[in-house]
Amino acid sequence: MKLKPIRIYNTDNERWLEILAVLITGILKFVLMDWLEYRLFYITAACLFWIIFIYRKNRKNPDFLKSWGFQNKYLKQSLLFLLPFLLICITGIFVYGFFIETKFMKWHIVPILTLYPVWGLIQQFMMAGLVAGNLKKLTVLDFADWQIILFTSLLFAMVHYPSIPLMIFAFVMEIIFVRAYFKWPNLWSLGLYHGWAGGLFLYFVMGRDLWNELWIIFLNN
Repeated sequence: MKLKPIRIYNTDNERWLEILAVLITGILKFVLMDWLEYRLFYITAACLFWIIFIYRKNRKNPDFLKSWGFQNKYLKQSLLFLLPFLLICITGIFVYGFFIETKFMKWHIVPILTLYPVWGLIQQFMMAGLVAGNLKKLTVLDFADWQIILFTSLLFAMVHYPSIPLMIFAFVMEIIFVRAYFKWPNLWSLGLYHGWAGGLFLYFVMGRDLWNELWIIFLNN
């Protein structure tokens, strides 16, 4: 069944500006998170900026939320479609973690799996909702879905440079996520599974404790 587009009268110029804002957010990640190690500041600032952006757009026209995928519609279909990916990820991650003797019982994994989906939701809003979604709706260009999916996934992978394993994981995940998003535009499922799969991958495969990383500035003082 072909989805009916929600008419929100967004111009191509506005769509390009939104894509540009996402690119700037990604560039700031390299400066604030990777170079200066202000992880908590960057994530908090990025979340606040995009939450305010979403709020203002919603005040202007409530149909923006549905257009982006902030809706209950298609939630079940999207969750079920992405469930095999999540299960495969969790199985592979735990098997790998077992063989490298990762500390499974560290309590930090609890707040990571609780809070990381929020950051995952913001990331998927930027990548699937704004980048992929806007490229699909542009009137001056006519991209095929596979081209948009490939470009968005490559862009998402590049943001995770210089970690090659993380770039590969992000690339594969985004291909599956954007494909699901185009078929069932729902961001809740993407944010939830992104948070769980990404959080577990970083903890058990990459050996990164995101909870400690958030507070690294305070821990070093």
